Amino acid sequence: MNQMVTPKFGIGAPVRRKEDASLITGHGRYTDDHQPDGCLHAYMLRSSMAHARITVGDVNDALALPGVHLVLTAADIADLKPMPTKARMRQVDGTAHDCPVQPVLCSDHVRYVGDAIAFIVADSVHIAKSAAELIEVDYDPLDVVTGVEEPLEAGAPLVWPEHGTNQAFVLGHGDKEKCAAAFDTADRIVSIKITNNRLVANYMEPRGCVAEYDGNEDRYTFTLGTQGGHGMRDVICNDILGIDPDRMRVITPEVGGGFGTKIFAYREYPLCLVAARRLGKPVKWTGERMDHFVTDAHGRDNVTTARLALDATSKIVGLEIEVLASMGAYLHQFGPFIPFVGTSMSTGLYDVPALHVTATGVYSNQVPTDAYRGAGRPEAAYLIERLIEQAGIETGLGSVEIRKRNFIAREALPYTTPTGRMYDTGDFAGHLDAALEAAGWDGFEDRKAQSAANGKYRGIGMCCYIEACAFAGSEEATLELNGDGTVTLLIGTQTNGQGHATAYSQVVAEKLGIDLEQIEVIQGDTGQVRKGGGTGGSRSIPLGLPSVEGASKALVARIKEIAADKLEVGAEDLELQEGHVRVVGTDRQVTLAEVAAAAPETLTGRDEVKQDEATYPNGTHICELEVDPETGDVALLNYVIVDDFGVTVNPLLLEGQVIGGTAQAISQALCERTVFDADGQLLTASLLDYRLIRAGDLPHIGFQTRNVPSTTNALGIKGAGEAGTIGGCASVMNALNMALREGAGVKQIDMPATPNLVWEAIQAARG
Repeated sequence: MNQMVTPKFGIGAPVRRKEDASLITGHGRYTDDHQPDGCLHAYMLRSSMAHARITVGDVNDALALPGVHLVLTAADIADLKPMPTKARMRQVDGTAHDCPVQPVLCSDHVRYVGDAIAFIVADSVHIAKSAAELIEVDYDPLDVVTGVEEPLEAGAPLVWPEHGTNQAFVLGHGDKEKCAAAFDTADRIVSIKITNNRLVANYMEPRGCVAEYDGNEDRYTFTLGTQGGHGMRDVICNDILGIDPDRMRVITPEVGGGFGTKIFAYREYPLCLVAARRLGKPVKWTGERMDHFVTDAHGRDNVTTARLALDATSKIVGLEIEVLASMGAYLHQFGPFIPFVGTSMSTGLYDVPALHVTATGVYSNQVPTDAYRGAGRPEAAYLIERLIEQAGIETGLGSVEIRKRNFIAREALPYTTPTGRMYDTGDFAGHLDAALEAAGWDGFEDRKAQSAANGKYRGIGMCCYIEACAFAGSEEATLELNGDGTVTLLIGTQTNGQGHATAYSQVVAEKLGIDLEQIEVIQGDTGQVRKGGGTGGSRSIPLGLPSVEGASKALVARIKEIAADKLEVGAEDLELQEGHVRVVGTDRQVTLAEVAAAAPETLTGRDEVKQDEATYPNGTHICELEVDPETGDVALLNYVIVDDFGVTVNPLLLEGQVIGGTAQAISQALCERTVFDADGQLLTASLLDYRLIRAGDLPHIGFQTRNVPSTTNALGIKGAGEAGTIGGCASVMNALNMALREGAGVKQIDMPATPNLVWEAIQAARG
């Protein structure tokens, strides 16, 4: 019997992360570890009120405090442009929506708790904080509005009175008339209204930055955690400072998590750079956890109403969706784009002939929202999977049959949705069947009876998802052969802990016949890497790896060309193994170091593979859980995932990404509750009040792949970095709603289903 041999390197190899040794032994270098000589420290004075006119008093007392070097207010930075909104979208009526000004520092008006007022630079953070207390800010309070629906109610306070409404924009997809006609002839209409709760990213490493200015060369060096240094540099230089990007080098060391939220430019960044230039000394700002809660972009926060039209056979004939998406007080850098791209995936895995969806942005006196892991696609998957589950209940077909009856058939692929998304490959019923078997779906009723005998409610739920990611684009990769025979890869993606260096190196190692330790991967330095798209949208491996493979092949060709001259053979007679170039079938060889020495210049391979369409990973999540009706506690008992990622590059890295994302989705579903009071104060502004999922709360998560290679990606890969967040919420909430519906008669519960809210729902249903 033939057995499959597991490759040591290359695509598909289960290579353990090469990055971990330094990280777990304390040798990782993060932004806060960078402490240049003579470095000063900064602190931001933020608004304590959610909506007010302000007057900033005299700052001389603050400046007089020993150790204080600089105090910046709005009047001191009049030359800076406002914080940019890069996503200015075309509305359904054809007009471009307004973009209110978000100043770097507020001069006369604040619109959420945490809005920036003054920036203090001192010898230490403690001195800077003390100086901030000496700055008098006079607040003239204005009416406050929070929430998603409340700002659109008649008479609600206006965040931007000059705008005349709290409606920021109305975006849309589909054909309104065609959809209306489908509903007119429908035999059944299924409706649902759901909440997708506001989230705070809570990466392990809070934001920070260190600005250095070289007056002799009139250039900046900026060290900070990003999801791509080139994009960060260009936004800060072009859109805020108004300088040539060539005047700034951005260095990103290790990053302790990003989740989309570290893509953006924040106010502290240009202020640190301005301070460094004016003072002629390095300036560091390090955010605290409280800063993260009240200033870093929040995620999600939608309220959505949807209707599904079915014919007499329970086939979908139309889908109508209205999304209200909180934008917070300002339109953040890509904020308006998130509901737009999310609603482009509204139809999920289903054959929907008619669709009409609108996404309305809503202003409120709250922290602005923007991309958070998945960026609109988790919201879309959650909606359609809660809606299709409701259709299964109302038709009596159940979870499985209603989905299979409406899946896009495999033979119908490639398939273009009503929003223009082109699904290239997949076997949707196939991964559902595999997940049903792995989860023991058919034995659920017996397990449910056992739970009932113990006084517990048991539920099982699924989510069959698809997402768009690794969008059209490219990523340049450059490989250089060093004099000692090692290799350096330069690429403009940016690791945030995913294991890029391992994934890239295993392909380079296979092509060049060397070990992982002989490969250095350089990301996060615009001074060394000439361009790059960063990490986000699950793009790094699908777009980066084809270019890495191409660059590897190009370098191999150059190496063979030089080695062929030395060995006096044809390049086609050579192979690369164990750091040598050998004549095939002989013991004649030269080392890579000898090849490097013989070359007239550094041997380089470069490639930039372009991709014209997104990839579409898809899969099924199944969650089984139990509810204690006396406490409202929810215990996850089993969790199964079967995913289609096209091609598995590294099964260990892949499983880690999927399980991590799934944990974040479970955390959203059951734990994470962002609460503002009527005055706009964030009541859950610390990890004492904002609960995250813990490892002990999670069951074993069974993960397997059922891959169908992508036709839009050069290597057949479909992006995977966000998939766990996209399939997770609906499977948990469908399971929980089943348990509560059948156990206690609860009609519906929304996220986050915390124990208290679950208990209250049970009590209300019991009367």
